[in-house]
Amino acid sequence: MSNANFKPETIWTGDNLPVMRGMNSECVDLIYLDPPFNSNRDYEAPIGSKAAGAAFKDTWTLSDVDVHEHGELADRHPAAYAVIEAARLAHGKGMMSYLIMMAVRLLEMRRILKPTGSIYLHCDDSAGHWLRTLMDAVFGRDAFRNEVVWQRTSNHNDAGRFGRTGDRLLFYGADIDRDGVRVPLSDGNVKSKYRHKGEHGAYRRSDLTGAETRTGEAGEAWRRWTPSDIGRHWAVPRTGSYAAWIEANLIPGYRSEPSLLARLDLLAEADLIAFTANGTPELKRYLAANPGQVPPDVWTDIAPVNSQAKERIGYPTQKPLALLERIIKASTKPGDLVFDPFCGCATALVAADQLDRDWVGCDLSPLAVKLVDERIKRERGLWGGANALDEPPKRTDLGDLPNYRTHKHRLYGEQEGVCAGCGTHFPFKVMEVDHELPRSRGGTDHPDNLQLLCSHCNRSKGGRTMAEWRAAG
Repeated sequence: MSNANFKPETIWTGDNLPVMRGMNSECVDLIYLDPPFNSNRDYEAPIGSKAAGAAFKDTWTLSDVDVHEHGELADRHPAAYAVIEAARLAHGKGMMSYLIMMAVRLLEMRRILKPTGSIYLHCDDSAGHWLRTLMDAVFGRDAFRNEVVWQRTSNHNDAGRFGRTGDRLLFYGADIDRDGVRVPLSDGNVKSKYRHKGEHGAYRRSDLTGAETRTGEAGEAWRRWTPSDIGRHWAVPRTGSYAAWIEANLIPGYRSEPSLLARLDLLAEADLIAFTANGTPELKRYLAANPGQVPPDVWTDIAPVNSQAKERIGYPTQKPLALLERIIKASTKPGDLVFDPFCGCATALVAADQLDRDWVGCDLSPLAVKLVDERIKRERGLWGGANALDEPPKRTDLGDLPNYRTHKHRLYGEQEGVCAGCGTHFPFKVMEVDHELPRSRGGTDHPDNLQLLCSHCNRSKGGRTMAEWRAAG
């Protein structure tokens, strides 16, 4: 939090873009965002629910986009704009508009995220493939970690195709804390692998030898069994989690024993070695020592928030606490700062609070402040409430923000990159600002008198008005 220019437990009401532009660089450890999906649907919470009044439109046109943002992306972020332009050609202006909205925000998220931080973007297949390509352009493909599929529903009857049951989590940034997110082995895994029963519960057997022969104790005989006779060597655990469990629970000082053969004697005395029918020794590996497995990139063990769930508040697209808890445990430690720029019913903020992380959020609806207060008060008891703000923070690390709203940016967005003369789409750098009524003829620099022409049309037009130039055609 040392670089942050705001207090934790803060929620801003309003557009998240000016909020993020007001945040100092590299001050956030984890960003989780569950933005609109470009699903071409409208969402509204049912009357009578705690979230009643919450609603948003998830349909996009160029009228939803600030034209300056269009031009700014074309000028300053060619990789991101290339993705947007490809979406325009492949999908049309709706997808283009949505990606412009997302791109300018993702660029700010990259700036405020610490170099050691992570970001998870929650989406579905409506625009997930474009968002992943856009995130490659913004964060770099080397920062990509996973595209996690979360099974949000068990069945979905979609005519003409397979059921759409999964959401996507696009994960970029630092490596996860594997131990923080381990889950128990499945019943099927336990039954198939841990088939034996012993003094300390279920166990499986594993080889005590490794490939190839070696000299010294690793190749010597133990209890009339010599691994080098079959081209192998002893591989008795001394490091790793199982050796640590043995030392902590069964054989004090086990890892301090330097002699390999002596460790075999210790294991045998503790009844940790079993023998096959032909006398081959094997190590007993108890299930009790297994810390669980790191979840794969398909999550089927976290149920959605159904109509009977205790945590349900009726908010459209509400996500379960367990989902956010896994993300936060994987990519933060206590005291780190979690930011949700589309916080809605504030599930990410509630989960962060329960896990002793600092948090801030932003949402267009003032209802988010009310919901986070109610939910945290229910869990924590005494709670003074979130710090609710309407005004964005002001950066303290670089002074005033640069003003990107130049005429060229605005014009490029308004004209959608199309030359006002020949009607051809051009890259930002090729376009030139032109006066529709030349200054030599009394024209001014007022924005209403400005347009963008490609370099060829601008030179062809010269000092003529547009009407004169077209008439000369």
